[in-house]
Formats: sequence, C-alpha cells, structure tokens
Amino acid sequence: MRHILSVLLENESGALSRVVGLFSARGYNIDSLSVAATEDITLSRMTIVTTSSETQIEQITKQLNKLVEVVKVIDLNEAKFVERELMLVKVRAVGKDRDEILRLVEIYRGNIVDVSQKTYTIEITGATEKLDAFLETLDSSLILETVRTGAAGIGRGERTLRI
Repeated sequence: MRHILSVLLENESGALSRVVGLFSARGYNIDSLSVAATEDITLSRMTIVTTSSETQIEQITKQLNKLVEVVKVIDLNEAKFVERELMLVKVRAVGKDRDEILRLVEIYRGNIVDVSQKTYTIEITGATEKLDAFLETLDSSLILETVRTGAAGIGRGERTLRI
C-alpha cells in the first residue's frame, strides 16, 4: 500500500542522508522524497512516499523515531490529508497539436509557463493520480521532458505535525 510519511527533523547537515540510509539499509524503496525548512528555521519537514505493508510502515516509523535528528513522524494515511505534487512537462507543440494541447491543459487546470515556436512548458499541480492521468492523456510522442517534485502532504483540519 502507498503511504505518505511526514517527518519533522532538525535542520542540520547529514540528517537527510541518515534518513535515506535507514531506508536503503533495510531494503525499503522511496517512491518520492521532498524536504524543506519549516516556519521554524531549526526544523525541516520531510515528506516520504513509499509503498510498503502496514507491518513495514510500523517498522520504518519506529526506526525513524530512533534517529537523533528526527523530532516526530506521522503516517498521513492514518487520517484524512491533502496531497499535492507539481509537474513541469515540456512538449512539442507545432501545427494542430498547439490548440489540442491548450485544451488539454485547460481541462486539467494547468498553466503554460513557457512558450516557444516549437514547444510549450506546462505546469500541473494536483494529486499524483491527476498528474499520471494528464501524462496518459497526452500523446507520448509529444513529451520532450518531464520533471516532478514528488508528493507533499498535510493533515486535514486540526491535525498538525508540531513539537
């Protein structure tokens, strides 16, 4: 099952590599990883997307909590949460394809962020499934380059990750 772990950790060098090393040492795969400083500059928030069983997620959480730099870990899947991912896609846009791509971008509520005579660069934000669906709908022969940030998630309502 796909899980999104939200990790609050000390904002110091080496913390990221120790978390990634923990996954690597135990043979767990990271599907996506994003990390940035929080409103408190001494802390960073890391979002890890992984596909694992409930038992494995429990083990991962326990191991993460043992790391000195880790302040708190939550599995966002345990309650309602909001998930978003950003994707930039550079596509070949010539002739009749230009209008078709514009319509598709509008349907998916994306934005054209760069235009040239032969290409569009498209920005799409949403759940991972939405981004995947956009790529499936788009003619794959038009795709020149794709960049994705990986998922970021936050609990709904009063649920927070704070110390």
